[in-house]
Amino acid sequence: MELREFAELILLTESLEAKLARTASASGGWTDRLPGQAWRPEQPVRSHDLRFAAHRTAPTMPKPGAFRDVKKRAIAHHIMANHELQALEVMAWVIVAFPDAPAEFRRGLIDVMADEQRHTRLHVERAAALGLRFGELPVNCYIWRKAQQFDSILDYLATLPLVFEGANLDHTLEFATHFEQAGDQRGAAIMRAIHNDEIQHVAFGLEWLRKLKSPAQSDWEAFQSHLKWPLRAEKARGEVFQREARRAAGMTEEFINQLSRAATVGERPASANRAAP
Repeated sequence: MELREFAELILLTESLEAKLARTASASGGWTDRLPGQAWRPEQPVRSHDLRFAAHRTAPTMPKPGAFRDVKKRAIAHHIMANHELQALEVMAWVIVAFPDAPAEFRRGLIDVMADEQRHTRLHVERAAALGLRFGELPVNCYIWRKAQQFDSILDYLATLPLVFEGANLDHTLEFATHFEQAGDQRGAAIMRAIHNDEIQHVAFGLEWLRKLKSPAQSDWEAFQSHLKWPLRAEKARGEVFQREARRAAGMTEEFINQLSRAATVGERPASANRAAP
């Protein structure tokens, strides 16, 4: 199957089942002979119940102490299912928006997308087991909206793999603890499995940041220079900073130390993109 065809399927089908279906084998079923023209869709096609809701109408993540309530745990999985689905759609967006990106990068992104499909299914299935159908609650478009600011593959690499998935190196284990404290071993196991995948996703993003950045820039300089306000370095970490996970992803000690020192609150720099939402 052509990479472009697969990306368009993710972006243009309403069916969640179709979006989450692995349609070609990772052992040689993909081709990239027809990357097509650059296309930057403003919205992914979704079923009516999963269309992006108005600003601030989607539920917020339950507090850690609320996880003893089965309904709150279901809401957490519902929110995370939408995060994973958005990541999948953003990766499809990158394939169609940047057809001239290196073929090896594009092919590698397809493998990451397979993980995003699986993560989405895990959260959808667990929410359903806890009594909540995916789509019963409004869903936000935060991750998708950030993709609309990407001007290059480097912007994508700094944002999705190194901020969103980078922060998940911490968040996944934090949520695993919340589920465990609530006696929900299945929820905890899901989060730990996703944590292990996120290490590989961050490693993929860091590998390509190094390949595509200016040789004059350090990893940290390239990372920071491709973030669009209000994203900034401190957004790439959680409450409990996982140094070993970041080492496993290939971050240098200098990068890890810079990230560990990132403030929890930052002021908007004078050079920030004023048009950013």
